[in-house]
Amino acid sequence: MEVRWLNQYTACPESLGFFDALTTNTSSASLDDYLRLMRLDRPVGTLLLLWPTLAALAMAAGDFPPLELIIIFTVGTFVMRSAGCVINDYADRHVDGAVKRTKDRPLVTGAVSERQALQLFAGLLASAGLLILFLNTTTKLLAVGGLALAVTYPFMKRYTHLPQVVLGAAFSWGILMAWSAQDLGVPAQAVLLFVGSLFWIVAYDTQYAMVDRDDDLIVGIKSTAILFGELDRFMIAVLQTLALGTWFLLGVNLNYQGAFFVGLIIITGLFAYQQTLIRDRSRDGCFAAFKNNIWVGVTLLAATLIEVVL
Repeated sequence: MEVRWLNQYTACPESLGFFDALTTNTSSASLDDYLRLMRLDRPVGTLLLLWPTLAALAMAAGDFPPLELIIIFTVGTFVMRSAGCVINDYADRHVDGAVKRTKDRPLVTGAVSERQALQLFAGLLASAGLLILFLNTTTKLLAVGGLALAVTYPFMKRYTHLPQVVLGAAFSWGILMAWSAQDLGVPAQAVLLFVGSLFWIVAYDTQYAMVDRDDDLIVGIKSTAILFGELDRFMIAVLQTLALGTWFLLGVNLNYQGAFFVGLIIITGLFAYQQTLIRDRSRDGCFAAFKNNIWVGVTLLAATLIEVVL
């Protein structure tokens, strides 16, 4: 990588980006380009967000959740995850070209312009706003907080080594809304699931950040992977243990009897397997560990449904 090429991108003033992007005429992008910008071709992140949200709906309902809420939260998850990806790529448009994993993203290659990205982002937010109209007032107010977190996260990588914590809060926000949407407010159970999810997300997003750590050090992006350094594997294990402990307290609080705790045992095994994948800190191993968390979410959801439905 040439320093001259890197400076070409990092020297661009971000403060002018929104205005310039909205006032520049550009050629049309293809549907495939938009789908890649929204990560709909790589749904791992969306599924990681969806499974705990659906589990929260079931926990709050104490049974199979209402169909209309399943539809609203599922569509909302896809829409907001897509919006988060678009604003993330917009924020990182001047540095992604220097990172091996992100150098072919549509905003880097020019397949999608800055203006088109912002227009897409606005359209996705409008779609989310329509979904929120079907929810109660408390949940609408919570949704505003979730939106603020989602928009803030991409820019935190410039100012703090803890952007994963902001992402964890944003990804877990639907848990609080799941209880609120059923006129239950935000009880202790919702907070326990939220906190456990936060620990889990910081753990798996640290695995994700380990993939890009060498490149991020060059371009100046901050992350927990950089903050933890050689303690990364240990800190991930600590976070995973905290997630399991919090979810155990949640199960006790909800008076669950069996299936949920069996699910936690399975999740413990999945976390142990992830530790073997990241043992040499290779890019491929860390990314495989990150993707393995889909099964953690599936297990959490399945164990919850078995507990509350059967």
